[in-house]
Amino acid sequence: MHSVTCRNRHCPKCQAAAARRWLEAREADLLPVEYYHVVFTLPAAISAIAYYNKAVIYGLLFDIAAETLRTIAADSKHLGAQIGATLVLHTWGSALTHHPHVHGIVPGGGLSLDRARWVACKPGFFLPVRVLSRLFRRRFLEELVAAHRRGQLRFFGEYARLNDATAFAEWLEPMRACEWVVYAKRPFAGPKAVLAYLSRYTHRVAISNQRLVAFDEHGVTFRWKDYRVHGRERNKTMTLTADEFVRRFLLHVLPGGFHRIRHYGLLANPSRRANLTKLRELLSVVPARFKSDAIVVATAAVPLTFVCRHCGSPMIIIDILQRSRLIRAPPVERAYA
Repeated sequence: MHSVTCRNRHCPKCQAAAARRWLEAREADLLPVEYYHVVFTLPAAISAIAYYNKAVIYGLLFDIAAETLRTIAADSKHLGAQIGATLVLHTWGSALTHHPHVHGIVPGGGLSLDRARWVACKPGFFLPVRVLSRLFRRRFLEELVAAHRRGQLRFFGEYARLNDATAFAEWLEPMRACEWVVYAKRPFAGPKAVLAYLSRYTHRVAISNQRLVAFDEHGVTFRWKDYRVHGRERNKTMTLTADEFVRRFLLHVLPGGFHRIRHYGLLANPSRRANLTKLRELLSVVPARFKSDAIVVATAAVPLTFVCRHCGSPMIIIDILQRSRLIRAPPVERAYA
């Protein structure tokens, strides 16, 4: 008997199978180099208007973050190479507040601008975050103003006045001087750590079932982390009314067809295979098999392209019917004079 699943990408239960399939596909892309984790975050004021303009502002967050990484990496003062990046959108804080940011997984180096050699970054250091932050802020604000000029942004309620170009320009002015949070974490401890991180983050939704504690007459109680404090004290519980809990959850529902995982540069889908082949040649490594023989036997050679439309699980091939010879039609009788 099949378990009933909704297959919605915002459902914490239904994303587990999708995460496994995506992770197995990405395993073949790993290179034997350091990988870095970078995060680009929007200021609270822009996060507030992003709720009404999700497709535009989330799209800018993706594209400007990727552009920033590629531009600084291509600068000879820093790395002087073409790089690739996988970016994952998250829109929530631990308390289900609206907090749009992208996590980036980036190999520690890239292809020289003449595509002749691998250029590695300094051990333990990817790119200067201060330089990334400044360029990210400038380019994002430029594109946000351009989107407003094209009439792509909508404003309601207390923000309705921002429909006026002059008011919008004045509202943006303080954000040209404030700090935009961009940071890079220490490199991962090998490719396995990259995969472990990706398995937790790529298909994560605003809240998992494990964080839910109770649902009763008082409302919905769930666990959250208060990052303003340290140690065990940061682990807390919060109770919201059912209406407020649903409202906060719906803040993080993405527009239809919007991709929350995107690949850029050397890892962009149209040229990823060719670029990875080139990089492996320069690094003198043999590409890892997609799966070991033992795993293939254990999983009965489950092709990741065939998915059950009812439960979302991979379908197991139990038999393959070979095409038989076509049945010939009877000869056509011809009339002879």
